[in-house]
Amino acid sequence: MIRINSGRHGLPASQVSHRVLDPPLTKSLISHMTHPAETIDLAITGMTCASCVSRVEKVLSRVPGVTDASVNLATERAHIAGTHPDLAGLIRAVEKAGYGATEIRPEAPPADHQKQDHTDLIHLIAAAVLTAPLLAGMIVPALMLPGWTQFALASVVQFWLGARFFIAGWHAVRALSGNMDLLVALGTSAAWGLSTWIWASTGHAHGLYFESSALLITFVLGGKWLEARAKRSTVTAITALMRLRPATARVRRDGVDTDTPITAVRHGDLVVVRPGERIPVDGRIREGSGAIDASMLTGESLPVDHTVGDAVAAGAIDTDGMLVIETTAIGAETMLARIVRLVEDAQASKAPIQRVADRVSAVFVPVVLGIALVTLVAWLATGVPASTAILNAVSVLVIACPCALGLATPTAIMVGTGMAARRGILIRDAAALERARDVQVVAFDKTGTLTLGKPSLARIVPATYLTDAASLQAGSEHPLAEAVRVAAHGMTLSKVDDFRTLPGLGVTGTVAGRTLLLGNARLMQQHGVALDALKLDADAMTAAGHTVSFLAEPNRLLAVLGFSDTVKSGAKAAIERLHKMSLRTVMLTGDGEGAAASVAAQVGIDTVRARILPADKAAVVAELRANGDVVAMVGDGINDAPALAAADIGIAMASGTDVAMEVAGITLMRGDLSLVADAIDLSRRTCRKIWQGLFWAFAYNLLGIPLAAFGYLSPVLAGGAMALSSVSVVANALLLRRR
Repeated sequence: MIRINSGRHGLPASQVSHRVLDPPLTKSLISHMTHPAETIDLAITGMTCASCVSRVEKVLSRVPGVTDASVNLATERAHIAGTHPDLAGLIRAVEKAGYGATEIRPEAPPADHQKQDHTDLIHLIAAAVLTAPLLAGMIVPALMLPGWTQFALASVVQFWLGARFFIAGWHAVRALSGNMDLLVALGTSAAWGLSTWIWASTGHAHGLYFESSALLITFVLGGKWLEARAKRSTVTAITALMRLRPATARVRRDGVDTDTPITAVRHGDLVVVRPGERIPVDGRIREGSGAIDASMLTGESLPVDHTVGDAVAAGAIDTDGMLVIETTAIGAETMLARIVRLVEDAQASKAPIQRVADRVSAVFVPVVLGIALVTLVAWLATGVPASTAILNAVSVLVIACPCALGLATPTAIMVGTGMAARRGILIRDAAALERARDVQVVAFDKTGTLTLGKPSLARIVPATYLTDAASLQAGSEHPLAEAVRVAAHGMTLSKVDDFRTLPGLGVTGTVAGRTLLLGNARLMQQHGVALDALKLDADAMTAAGHTVSFLAEPNRLLAVLGFSDTVKSGAKAAIERLHKMSLRTVMLTGDGEGAAASVAAQVGIDTVRARILPADKAAVVAELRANGDVVAMVGDGINDAPALAAADIGIAMASGTDVAMEVAGITLMRGDLSLVADAIDLSRRTCRKIWQGLFWAFAYNLLGIPLAAFGYLSPVLAGGAMALSSVSVVANALLLRRR
């Protein structure tokens, strides 16, 4: 099965408005959505280090039809994009390179690694038990085992428990590349071979190094087991999300409730949910009411009351009240599936910072092999015994494992994006996560972002024109139109013909044979309508912070309307927090200066740009960026899409439109503006962990390789340090979860 992703949420082109979206952006989005890139996700087995990642990416990129291949060591996944990529060809390419590959299906349950973890633990215990007698003889000479016993114990560890390293190392050699397994296989084989030669030549039990080879393999097995357990901890968020999906639904057909597999539920089916149960589908409530706990989806801490007509999402919990829900989305179409898909894609993507590690890992193993060879030759040239020279070369091979280098970035990103998802912050990819760290200016749309976006008609002068205004707005979905219709509830409305939306200006149409205009002052100016007759009323509304609109015929002003909106609770605290983070704030709105200034004063916005058309919002963002600032744009509507796309990082409210979320790098699953600061703060802390991980990964090698080459590290200490490097990098990333 090939998973086809059309942008972020698979938004069909039919849902994109051509009338109000910026034309160039419309063309780009429609092209992307109607000609989507096909993507395939593969589970990759056998990878052990950054060199393996580089190798798999190369072979996948060579498969016909592939335009991009990204492999993640921490998740052991490959994300491939292209034009009709061949699944079978991709799997063959990976297997030919010496690794395993299987398709990851969108509806597949989370992988169960318990069996593999159990097997790895058994191997680790067996290696430790077999190695203990060898180690005892090294510490206490009186406990030294006979040579043949040392040989037997070490050989079992070397060629049975360590077989994985030889198999994977051989695959790397066949592919003309190198990896951690090759280094371990060469290093331990050298120690085992040297000991075998000395024992066979002299028959002595002393002066052998069987314990070194056995301990090395035991250390590596222990390190990989700890590393695997730590990596499992980084994906707890996505595993928890995937387990929210119920396997069955109680479907009501012909008045009978039947437990049905979720795969058999269809659009339009009525699903019955009892108190305490998880909602299995996306839909709308047709009967009943209750408090819905959607904390795992949105991060909302408290259940929210829902009633007939309200939308609900799969995975949420019905805490009280029986509900009958009409199904609108199932399977991969549900919000839960889209969230899981988005988090998976973010965790599988690569941050720009990862390029540093990729460039190093591409040449790492050949360079290490060269250093080990130079170490061997140099020590032999000094006249030391061959055993000493070989052991120093072995130490170089073992200490130089690039595991930590490949884990530093992806593990931090996995923890960061997982934490964000649990807070209701969906991050599109690793690049967005990294870029948010550098934000200096946060620009906000006003309506629906800083305010509730549900304005009410505060005043209309003269009031006799309310019916005409409501009739004209009957077909509009704009929040101001809804406010007019609510105010005219119960009145008899006239039919509207030739209705048109004028982006950033207003609307026009024919009501009862008269052409009417309803919009802002710019619309009136374009049509030559004088505003003098109602100027005092308009000025009074503006001074009160109302949004002012005018109703007119093409040559005559009829009425002035004043709308008020409510600032979101918590908006002021959110802006204050951004200021404490040394960020500047800007508000961009098409409203007049009075309404804009009123909202800005209430929440503490630094700079206000009022009377801005949708296309001009993008221009203002570009202007801010031209001044050298890294800009984040926060918005929720279709008209915000150009500005979201123009910003360094777009932050969309999930309560808004799919188009806004389509172009944004970060989506906030609820309208809590404190999540903006949370996202930026999390980005900063995640990037710090990435740099710390890369520092430790490089530090282990830059310090360890010279120490090993000059004889200051035994193979046993080198093996312990190598295992510790990977575990410490992953553990450091997990510290992100402490806050």
